[in-house]
Amino acid sequence: MSDEQIKSLVTGATGYIGGQLVPELLGRGHAVRAMARKPAKLDDAPWRNRVEVVPGDLTKPDSLTAAFAGMDVVYYLVHSMGTSKDFVAEEARSARNVVNAAQAAGVRRLVYLGGLHPGGIELSRHLSSRVEVGEILLESSIETMVLQAGIVIGSGSASFEMVRHLTDRLPVMTTPKWVHNKIQPISIDDILYYLAEAATADLPESRTWDVGGPDVMEYGEAMQIYADVAGLRRRVMVVLPFLTPTIASLWVGLVTPIPAGLARPLVESLECDAIAQEHDIDAVIPQPPSGLSTYRDAVVAALKEDAGHHGGRRHLLRFSKVAPQ
Repeated sequence: MSDEQIKSLVTGATGYIGGQLVPELLGRGHAVRAMARKPAKLDDAPWRNRVEVVPGDLTKPDSLTAAFAGMDVVYYLVHSMGTSKDFVAEEARSARNVVNAAQAAGVRRLVYLGGLHPGGIELSRHLSSRVEVGEILLESSIETMVLQAGIVIGSGSASFEMVRHLTDRLPVMTTPKWVHNKIQPISIDDILYYLAEAATADLPESRTWDVGGPDVMEYGEAMQIYADVAGLRRRVMVVLPFLTPTIASLWVGLVTPIPAGLARPLVESLECDAIAQEHDIDAVIPQPPSGLSTYRDAVVAALKEDAGHHGGRRHLLRFSKVAPQ
């Protein structure tokens, strides 16, 4: 697909990833349409006057007809985690609504951001739902690229904010056993690069591709590196293997601003390793020209960004209801 005059629809434009993908696409010459359940939330976006903003709700098929009309590429960046009691069923319905709307509108490509996960094990509700959404999209007649990423490192990413707030506030902490699980973080700049490139990449077939940064580490190690970058002393962690996801999510809710409805699925997802299983993305999308950012460099960049936006003071994140990763 040529990138000349590409018309891209970004769903979930009020979310963390979607809100930053819009200017990335604009910089590549795309004509961008931003979709949100409440378009007024985008009034203050710095790119508002450069895009078309439309209302749309993936759970309401009739609302998608006008939003999808005339689009070449649709970015699926919405999820119901933290906003619906049965987000698994709601996400599956939303995915089918997207397929139907995209087929009716003649959309050429779907791009979806899912989560890294191991194969052959029972996944958390959050990760299994991500997998199911990707499968629904891939089973459609529309060319589909599913990118699967782990923790996104950037100021405002829910998964990174959990690392940050736990580390900031707890010099000594009792932790669940998942602090020893492996993760493969990716910087916000790198995941935006992959998402933007996905609009025009030459796909041999519709399928999933794992994407991740160059570093694989334990979750607890990620917290220690963050502490070092932030100028904090090394954290003391006492692992309590019997801490259940429910107790762990309540613990996260007590010491971070992450809402309970979002904390629970995030915590459940840490029960397994989150590292790239396949490493063939380079055959479809080459690495960024400057190379992939290391975890430490991504943390440095996130803290600099936060300081620049908030006068040098760390802020308590106000989580969007639609904020993948």
